[in-house]
Amino acid sequence: MKLSQFKYFLPQELIALHPTSSRDEARLMVLDRKNHTIEHKIFKDVLDYFDEGDLFVMNNTKVFPSLLYGEKEKTGAKIRVSLLRELDEESRLWDVLVDPARKIRIGNKLYFGENSDLVAEVIDNTTSRGRTLRFLFDDDHDAFKRKLCELGSTPIPDDIQRLRDIVPEDEQDYQTIYAKCEGAVAAPTAGFHFSRELLKRLEIKGVEFAELTLHAGLGNFRDIDVEDLTKHKTDSEQMIITEECARKINDAKDAGHKIVSIGTTTTKALESSTYTNGHVKPFDGWTNKFIFPPYNFMVPHAMITNFHQSQSPMLMMVAAFGGYEFVMEAYKKAVEEKYRFLTFGDAMLII
Repeated sequence: MKLSQFKYFLPQELIALHPTSSRDEARLMVLDRKNHTIEHKIFKDVLDYFDEGDLFVMNNTKVFPSLLYGEKEKTGAKIRVSLLRELDEESRLWDVLVDPARKIRIGNKLYFGENSDLVAEVIDNTTSRGRTLRFLFDDDHDAFKRKLCELGSTPIPDDIQRLRDIVPEDEQDYQTIYAKCEGAVAAPTAGFHFSRELLKRLEIKGVEFAELTLHAGLGNFRDIDVEDLTKHKTDSEQMIITEECARKINDAKDAGHKIVSIGTTTTKALESSTYTNGHVKPFDGWTNKFIFPPYNFMVPHAMITNFHQSQSPMLMMVAAFGGYEFVMEAYKKAVEEKYRFLTFGDAMLII
């Protein structure tokens, strides 16, 4: 398929700038692939679609404050640095994105904090926008990470930052309630809709839960610059599927229960580590899997997701799962029905 086939018009007023007051009160569009029907519900109605023994698989990654604002040496030019991933713990090497990139060269020093109490040196140009920085910090690694968290900001997506100011509540809102494994620079937004009350109600009904970890990166939000999707290369993301998680999924499948994938990051992780029989195997490493139609999913029977940006990898994965024509029809309907889109927007359930 071609990139242009995933383009749709999103009115700016449908971009959700804030979450709903209650996480589980967002709207829910339900796509039934077998009957080709679309229902309009509230998110907590997800309870009605699953039974005892069905398994919800969640991404427990936790977003860390990966945005740093600093100055370039000598000129004092303002620089925004997005931390992407730590390359070497001992030498404090990080892959980052810098903005504006044109002002940064190898050898430049960048200063962060009011008293310039954190300094980094540019040691490599990895892409047109990316750089590798070495942080000059004498204390141990735990103290270094505390300093990053002290100076860093929550990486609220640019589509929201362009339209409103960032507020203290965003730090909590931009996490799932079950986030625990720090490492993501982008949140698994499908999980935002789960409240503690809804999780408890699902548990009482007999729904089971399994957790994996995929540290989502900013590559999901970069423009795809090739029309032929087979030529697109995605950034690698770190992921972990424990033996316990794999066992829960495989036992549920063998017992005939539904596997429900919460979000595109969870789906990517599941599909990155499977046997030919559809069982999941434990994994600890990196994945650069890129899923677009047509694709035969091995693991999940259902998926919960948000409404994603036009021409994004997330939309392509959802279209592969729900069926291209059906999903694009649903997106058109969502615009007509004024669903809320993107990070803090409404949800979709595909069964």
